[in-house]
Amino acid sequence: MGTSSILMLAVGLLTILAGAKIFTNGIEWLGKKLNLSEGAVGSVLAAVGTALPETMVPLIAILFAPSGTATEVGIGAILGAPFMLSTLAFGVVGVSKMVFCRGEGGNRCIDVKRSLLMRDLKYFICFYSLAVAAAFIPYMEIKVLIALTLVMGYVYYVIKTLGDGDTLSELDIPPLYFLKKSEDPPLSVILLQVAFSLGLIAFGAQYFVDAVSALAAETMMPALILSIIITPIATELPEKFNSIIWVKGGKDTLAMGNITGAMVFQGSIIPTIGILLTPWSISPLAALSAGLALLSSIIIYLIVAWRRELRAIYMIYPVAIYGIFLLIILTTL
Repeated sequence: MGTSSILMLAVGLLTILAGAKIFTNGIEWLGKKLNLSEGAVGSVLAAVGTALPETMVPLIAILFAPSGTATEVGIGAILGAPFMLSTLAFGVVGVSKMVFCRGEGGNRCIDVKRSLLMRDLKYFICFYSLAVAAAFIPYMEIKVLIALTLVMGYVYYVIKTLGDGDTLSELDIPPLYFLKKSEDPPLSVILLQVAFSLGLIAFGAQYFVDAVSALAAETMMPALILSIIITPIATELPEKFNSIIWVKGGKDTLAMGNITGAMVFQGSIIPTIGILLTPWSISPLAALSAGLALLSSIIIYLIVAWRRELRAIYMIYPVAIYGIFLLIILTTL
């Protein structure tokens, strides 16, 4: 195992973490400056912003390398992102809550606005079910209709989200990193910090994935393990780190919204591109990951609907679902 690959891995990881830290601070100030709600900042601005770097992987595969293998990789990446978010990322929030809230608070409720969480999950389950169903429909006309429905549905979701909830003005936000002495930094500096942090996250994510690929080659790791397990975990690191930072700061709505909002975006807009630009036929393994992503989301939705709260310990169910998927993959190698 090469020292250089491990060093690259560490550098990529630290770069993503630094970018996530700068991004969460900048996006909070952007939300405050634009007088947006927690739901809008977490589920739209932060979710779409941090989803863009890993979104480029399937888009580049589909648009610029339209061979059969590249198309399969692109479709797999499109379906893999929501699966990772709805299983491992949920687990990260639960574990973070238990770590940062010691004592009796370690198993307390994740303090997320119930209506916002249920809304995000409801839209994701609806949109993603439509996107997956499109893979089993042989008629292109119906697929195009589904793609248009997904786009219009996401636009409606954004409109609803932007006008929902309390504004960030009531939250305690630390000074903007790029202008720490200012109590009211200008919008231009805030946007500059957000853009810089996204660039840092994108660079770190690409560097990390390259390091993982090099390490896999050195250790002769099977390509299936790399493409389905290792790389998706790496590309979803921005959302996970952002959520950890927000949980630590007591901003659970932003933490969960960052994940569920990314799920809605990656369960509607990104599959639309796949539907329109590829044959959009999925392998049994990809179909299994999509089904488990929906199952995990439905379980959390039902728990919140029935118990009217979301305890950190409940996040063990999504992690268990990921474990089942991992076990299936390892037994079929």
